[in-house]
Amino acid sequence: MGEFMIECRDVSKSFGEKTALDHVTVNIPKGKIFGLLGPNGAGKTTLIRIINRITIPNSGTILFDGRPITQQDVMKIGYLPEERGLYRKMKVGDQSMYFARLKGMSVREAASELRMWFEKFGIQSWWGKKVEELSKGMAQKIQFITTVVHKPSLLILDEPFSGFDPVNAQLIRDEILKLKENGATIVLSTHNMESVEELCDDIALINKSRVVITGGVDEIRHKYGQNHIELIYSADAAISSAQGFYKVLSDNEDSGRHTAVLAVDAAADRSAAFRAIAALPVTVHSYKELIPRMNDIFIKLVTEE
Repeated sequence: MGEFMIECRDVSKSFGEKTALDHVTVNIPKGKIFGLLGPNGAGKTTLIRIINRITIPNSGTILFDGRPITQQDVMKIGYLPEERGLYRKMKVGDQSMYFARLKGMSVREAASELRMWFEKFGIQSWWGKKVEELSKGMAQKIQFITTVVHKPSLLILDEPFSGFDPVNAQLIRDEILKLKENGATIVLSTHNMESVEELCDDIALINKSRVVITGGVDEIRHKYGQNHIELIYSADAAISSAQGFYKVLSDNEDSGRHTAVLAVDAAADRSAAFRAIAALPVTVHSYKELIPRMNDIFIKLVTEE
């Protein structure tokens, strides 16, 4: 068995004349949270459906834990689709048991695990309610529980925070991190870049049916950095650019306290720039690298494409 839970090798899929995926290669490491990113219509949902064997690619291979994926492997996947799918007239408990049984759990095992999750979320009183009596956020909790109840080795969560208020969104974030700690591999498809930075170890960005970039979140953020520094200092006058070390891009002053953004010279490094600043008649309060946010990188890459 290899280091990857899922390997998508040169996967292509078309619907008539519409190309949904164009020779996509993505590797999802075991035990990590992997962000699958891209604008609407980029091909993310098609790839997720291929992994779940809901649809079949025109070409390419999907490996599950090092071997071609089978329908039996799909039983080890928990999939939370963006289009939620609860039966509105069914009672919450009956529906939860139904989904757990579909994933191969015995009645006793399903009842025990569901009871644990309902207690954890404080929703024991919902068991006998019909789904149509629940709010959107309440229904989301039930859908999340039915996705994870069978302890899948791979979780695919498509916009899992949609419909949640901040408190319940944090509850779901905490549970996702616990599932990772317990060994699950998690694919997170979302447009929420803050969640990507907070949760994801690695990402792949798909745009116009192709993979634009893939790799570690920290690695990608540093790669797209522009070697800019934020300097907070106190002085009687603003500092000036120092040729060969740094250029002052902006400097905002309030009661003698300055917040400046510096572009470090390509021929220098941050240590040399700091030594040049330390020689000035200023009091330095903080000095840190400005790393671009994933949201800015997402917009830059998609716009350039």
